Amino acid sequence: MTVTLTDGRAGDVTPDGDPRRPRSRPTATVLDVVVPVYNEEVDLPRCVERLHDHLSTRMPMSFRITIADNASTDGTAAIAAELSRRFPEVRATHLAQKGRGRALRQVWLDSDADVLVYMDVDLSTDLSALLPLVAPLVSGHSDLAIGTRLHRGSRVVRGPKREIISRCYNLILRGTLAAHFSDAQCGFKAIRRPVAQQLLPLVQDTGWFFDTELLVLAERSGLRIHEVPVDWTDDPDSRVDIVQTAKDDLRGVWRVGRALSTGALPLTEVRRQLGRSALDPGTPGVPTGLTRQVVRFAAVGVLSTAAYLLLFLLLRDVMSAQVANLLALAITAVGNTAANRRLTFGVRGRDGAVRHQAQGFGVFLLGLLITGGSLWLLTAANPTPPTSIEVAVLVVANLAATVVRFLLLRSWVFRHRAPATPAA
Repeated sequence: MTVTLTDGRAGDVTPDGDPRRPRSRPTATVLDVVVPVYNEEVDLPRCVERLHDHLSTRMPMSFRITIADNASTDGTAAIAAELSRRFPEVRATHLAQKGRGRALRQVWLDSDADVLVYMDVDLSTDLSALLPLVAPLVSGHSDLAIGTRLHRGSRVVRGPKREIISRCYNLILRGTLAAHFSDAQCGFKAIRRPVAQQLLPLVQDTGWFFDTELLVLAERSGLRIHEVPVDWTDDPDSRVDIVQTAKDDLRGVWRVGRALSTGALPLTEVRRQLGRSALDPGTPGVPTGLTRQVVRFAAVGVLSTAAYLLLFLLLRDVMSAQVANLLALAITAVGNTAANRRLTFGVRGRDGAVRHQAQGFGVFLLGLLITGGSLWLLTAANPTPPTSIEVAVLVVANLAATVVRFLLLRSWVFRHRAPATPAA
């Protein structure tokens, strides 16, 4: 015998008429694990078989594996269809346009699962971290969860170049967007479906910056992000274009930072919809005066230093350290001066722009003297130092040059301009 409860659910009744614990809402799927793919006909069968075996034997909850094929041009679509016929828990979705972020947005918004997961097809992340990743979301403790390769408890196998780029990107996010999560780009994440339904319409990126944008918006909305240390092995056959991805990420950081500073994103409404309390009106905002200038200068400096190091690493493969250092500094110096002119010291319009760039070039020469001198001292001590040592020396030298640069910009280049509120 059943009785309809006040919330519309059916519950059992004992023989004497007392309702028992109401039956839980029937849920078709607890986990929807999405694997976005593009031209992965070789790796896809191995990935799905291994993932299916793990979910079937080690995960105490219902699941689905969704292969999100975004515009593959090889046999990926046919293999995905075959896998969906072979395994009842596997489904295949084909998108006409390329883009990992686009694929995740569509599949996640269409899913009926309680928790939405995604992982890269190469399975670089050890699957033993999957249950710790989703458990806080299934329980309702957290809203999103990410695997992190930068936690001291993580075990990571990858080359020094990717390690440096990853940590520089982390510094950029901390310095420019005040992010507190540690690893935005690890291909191992999960999100509760109600959170995804609120946040995904606000995420504009359709490529690799999708992860970062989603996490920044979640954090700014007051949502709880759970981090799981992972065991991660770099895929030597990775097809990610590091240079193009870095450019797209830097453009994404600028776009999201601008949107946050102008209040263009309805994050307060997201917080209200998800049952989060409003921010304390007394919470300090953007600092003013000298403190504001230091904060914004530091943010620009972090972004510029990361861009400089990336350029140095790319150029160092084809030229000497001194020439690579010169070109990397020259390219980033122009952008650094322009960004500080507008954001740090609030100078608008074109008046004085040429003069400021000329004076900024003088500051650039001083930075070249500091960094070039550091490299000269290094090579004097060791004629063939490892690239990792060169990068470490340049990081320290750039920190020193940064302090000098701020003092010169404030007291010389922009000394006749009263600090104004920066334009968005």
